[in-house]
Amino acid sequence: MDTAKKMKLYVIAGEASGDLHASNLMRALKIENENIDFRCWGGDKMEMQGGKIVKHFKDLAFMGFIEVISNLKTILKNIRFCKEDIEFYQPDALILVDYPGFNLRIAEWAHSKGIKVIYYISPQVWAWKKSRVHKIKKFVDQMYVILPFEKEFYAQFDYDVAYLGHPLLDAIEDYRHVAISKEQFLDNNQLENKPIIAILPGSRKQEVSVKLPIMLEALKSFDDYQLIIAGAPSLDKSFYDSLITENVKIIFGQTYDLLSNSEAAVVTSGTATLETALLGIPEVVCYKGSAISYQIAKRLIKIKYISLVNLIMDREVVKELIQIECTSSNIEKELKTLLIGGSKRVEMLQDFVEMEKILGKGGASKKVAQSLLKTILG
Repeated sequence: MDTAKKMKLYVIAGEASGDLHASNLMRALKIENENIDFRCWGGDKMEMQGGKIVKHFKDLAFMGFIEVISNLKTILKNIRFCKEDIEFYQPDALILVDYPGFNLRIAEWAHSKGIKVIYYISPQVWAWKKSRVHKIKKFVDQMYVILPFEKEFYAQFDYDVAYLGHPLLDAIEDYRHVAISKEQFLDNNQLENKPIIAILPGSRKQEVSVKLPIMLEALKSFDDYQLIIAGAPSLDKSFYDSLITENVKIIFGQTYDLLSNSEAAVVTSGTATLETALLGIPEVVCYKGSAISYQIAKRLIKIKYISLVNLIMDREVVKELIQIECTSSNIEKELKTLLIGGSKRVEMLQDFVEMEKILGKGGASKKVAQSLLKTILG
């Protein structure tokens, strides 16, 4: 491949999971063509891969209908700035990573300007707003999906998308090569030598402030376990201080180490549910939003499950405690079935193995990078 000409790519990821997947894709792209310049909306992981961060995702994460409406002025200002910045940069292509409310607007505008639009990680149009498929067909030059059933979904609309595997398979495999021992993990974090229950309350202030108190209340009776929270990179420790008690620890930047050394986990719905499963850790999935946002979503979203594990398997593998079911007593009850000796533990772990087979082989980031470069140069 001719790498003499400097290639300029503008990458937009608006959340922590997007930062992870975009950074792995950027690394793979640099292996294929070391002469690429990245200008990005994203986070620290993308910056570590050489991306010039224009906006950090921690300033972009608004969730729920009410939260979006109340921050609409900021969102519209960000969209205007983004368009101006793309025009200033004059990229060879725009790479959009999930984050649909923002990215689909940018895709439509970029298409009108003749900029090649690549979408990596499809918006969940199969869950709601199926009408967005028509916009995607019109404004996106190439869509790469990361869930096997998404290719079949888009085929219903006569739109050929590429499924080249799930990038988390690579992220987990990369982690296993550098994973530290349990003894080292305990020593590094001044932890006791007793079983751990991991708590993953999410990455946004709104969701953490709602769910973390419920999770901690549920875990009060687990005296034989250490309770450890995976701190979100977008949130400061000071934010958590008012929510946690003395017997709970919080650890930042070590989520995979924490999960790998835990007996079970309580996890907020999202990418973390799949990461936890791929690491082989039994989990309870929780979701609770504002009452109004939930009622709106309930009427719009037409899917049986909210966790990626259950969506991939098309059946209930992990228990989903949603909204009014997301109570401390329900979490406590379900978690007890997942600890060693619990009635559901072995079956859930077997299901996780089956799920990984459905996802296929690894190497997604490399395959997408190679295909993406051909699309841009073609």
